[in-house]
Amino acid sequence: MITLEIAQQHLDSWLDAELKVSKKGQSYSLGSRTLTYANLSEIRKQIDYWSSKVAVCKIEESGKTVRRAKRFVPRDL
Repeated sequence: MITLEIAQQHLDSWLDAELKVSKKGQSYSLGSRTLTYANLSEIRKQIDYWSSKVAVCKIEESGKTVRRAKRFVPRDL
């Protein structure tokens, strides 16, 4: 199970990675060769994922339940 502390550490790491990539850039070229450091869109996906994990952990720690809505369409077969 992922605890709030673990989720927060991961979120902080991904936020730090985004800062480093935004300062240095994602890639550079030397002649015909290109080196890519990181994929910024993947970093942002991970930030979204860990942000939601932190939010869920905070809700669970407060003793409340996380509501998950499900949608279905009744059909007459």
